Amino acid sequence: MADSAPSSAYREYLPDLSIPRFTTMAKQDAHVYAESFKESGIPPWIHALYKHWLELLKEPFKGVTSDGMVRHGLFKIQDEGIPMADIVSKTETLVSHLSPAQTARLQHHIDSPEWRTWSNPEFLLSDKGIRLDELDLSVRDNVLAVLSATLSPEGYEKAISAMRINGFLGELVSGTAVMNEYSYNFVLFGTPSTNGPWGFGFYGHHLCLNVFLYRAQIVVSPWFTGAEPNIIDHGPYKGTRILHEEERLGLELMQSLSADLQAKVQTYKAMRDPAMPEGRWNHDDQRHLCGAYRDNRVVPYEGVIVSSLGQHQQDLVTAILTQYLLYLPEKARAIRLAEYQAFYSETYFSWIGGFDNDSPFYFRIQSPVVIVEFDHHSGVFLTNKEPAKFHIHTLLRTPNAGDYGMALRPLCEGTVNQNFVWKG
Repeated sequence: MADSAPSSAYREYLPDLSIPRFTTMAKQDAHVYAESFKESGIPPWIHALYKHWLELLKEPFKGVTSDGMVRHGLFKIQDEGIPMADIVSKTETLVSHLSPAQTARLQHHIDSPEWRTWSNPEFLLSDKGIRLDELDLSVRDNVLAVLSATLSPEGYEKAISAMRINGFLGELVSGTAVMNEYSYNFVLFGTPSTNGPWGFGFYGHHLCLNVFLYRAQIVVSPWFTGAEPNIIDHGPYKGTRILHEEERLGLELMQSLSADLQAKVQTYKAMRDPAMPEGRWNHDDQRHLCGAYRDNRVVPYEGVIVSSLGQHQQDLVTAILTQYLLYLPEKARAIRLAEYQAFYSETYFSWIGGFDNDSPFYFRIQSPVVIVEFDHHSGVFLTNKEPAKFHIHTLLRTPNAGDYGMALRPLCEGTVNQNFVWKG
């Protein structure tokens, strides 16, 4: 199988930086840029989506499901080997170096609805927590130390690479005040503890991580990782590249199937297919179904059941899921992967688009305990009107109330504690 598009293919789609979109962006910081968007409603398709997101947020959390009914009893409290004492220590060090105003912005209740207000566009739509590009270097390093202590080494490198690629895009479009390596917010939920539940969010353009922690257990879900372009081809970080393994493995899996199975897996032949029902494609999420604010979406199963495939194909599914679990430390990753494999008889693989070496595509792997999506996108800052392999969006959801550790919370000890009890 041939490799994906040449690393610099995106350069023929560099935008005209003299147009108002970019000349204005170059003069604005992230806050002015976001407020201008909210007030002007431009671009209208993103603004309309933002308004729709706010309506979705009013719905009580239920979780992504396949049929509208939450399936209970899928998740349990377990030892996943998470070095909680170190994560807590790093977080307490961070908090100790913040001003009272920064601390007030950073800390939220463990059950705060702000968990659900992450988003992946460059617009700072929900300004909570502390923003890395506005911090002193030492404090910024403390935030990254929390991230490093929590994620696997390779997961941390993936996150840092996504941030660097975002900075590279900011340079390409002369918008580094809005998009840069550190244009990300960090927000704390609950009190860091080795015994009680707590967590944090880390979010910005093309990188959003929601992390729930309890004793020796971790949930990193939902998360979103993207890149436009997905490689840095010059400068100090030249050679940085992400999401190519997920792409390679997905295409290898699809190409390994028989023609009959390919026909069953391919739910739509075109990336924006006339056969798609209204709402299956939108301007921003495009083919994605489980992105920002889609906490309660009903996503019916499509494609073929993984357990019906040959062992080689099942191994490729496992390899794809391993890539999507890269953020988890090694022991937690192995445990989660085994949980996913146990549901292969209820796991579906589906595909949109072509599957020759050059065609852009979308695929989804979905079961009662995980949904992963991969999508090649058209340009947002680059000018390609059709999906291209250098603009990629990926995400992971834990259906049936698993996102944000919601299904685990009732199982945690001491989560209900009245702070005041009258004893008189």
